[in-house]
Amino acid sequence: MSRIKEHDRVVLTTDLPREKLAAGDVGTIVHVHRDGKAYEVEFVSLDGETIAVVTLERAQVRPVERREITHARSVA
Repeated sequence: MSRIKEHDRVVLTTDLPREKLAAGDVGTIVHVHRDGKAYEVEFVSLDGETIAVVTLERAQVRPVERREITHARSVA
C-alpha cells in the first residue's frame, strides 16, 4: 500500500453520518499521526466551505487511484 503524505487527496472508505460524510467522499490530509497509523483529514465542499476535519485511522481512508473521477453530492 502506498504511503500517504500531508496534502495528499484520499477517499473515505466508510460512512461517517455524524460528520455528514459518506464513503467515497474525497478529502485532503492535513496532518499525519503516528507515522501513518492515523490522519487528520479535511473535507471541503466544491465552493470551498470546510464540511469537517476529522481524525481517521488508516483503514478509514485510501489513496486516490489513477483514473478516478470526483462525484458531486449535496451535504445533508
